[in-house]
Amino acid sequence: MNKNNVSLKISAGRPDQIVHDGIPQIAFSGRSNVGKSSLINKLLNRKSLARVSGEPGKTVTLNYYNVDNSVYLVDLPGYGFARRSDADIKKWSALVESFFDNNHSLDLVVQLVDLKVGLTRDDEGMLNWLCETGTPFVIAATKSDKLNATGRAASLKALEDSPFVPEDTEIIPFSSKSGEGTDKLWNIVAAIAKK
Repeated sequence: MNKNNVSLKISAGRPDQIVHDGIPQIAFSGRSNVGKSSLINKLLNRKSLARVSGEPGKTVTLNYYNVDNSVYLVDLPGYGFARRSDADIKKWSALVESFFDNNHSLDLVVQLVDLKVGLTRDDEGMLNWLCETGTPFVIAATKSDKLNATGRAASLKALEDSPFVPEDTEIIPFSSKSGEGTDKLWNIVAAIAKK
């Protein structure tokens, strides 16, 4: 699979724009400002394919990145940002629910958690939902470069020990700055693309 052959298929802002064309999909989920766009850019070795917003919560669409017609990386709107109207939050919720509803092309969710911040209540809610629905997921523990060795070990242990994280969950420390975790995540993407 050629990661240089990548393009933005669509920024879907309405449920009727959600893509159902049989190509496998990997969704990237997490709170606003957790680093979804930075992770996708690093994964695809691009600087600005996925827009990194200076204003958390600004992404209000499902952004489908087509990688070599083999897999979509789907950047979901961030959650947990309080400075948005109830109407906006309802609209985003409906869009994301429509994405997950009967999506037979969805192979995996990469759930991003800020390693320095730890699990927020919104993260716990999302993980609980993924577990309840049986949706396969891995955790990308972002901003791993922002902690010293002691803090990092403590944060990873807290994540592993959380009742919201099943024992066999793969947790991948990730840094868009150092590149840690990029190869491991890319191998997961490539394996799904080969199915």
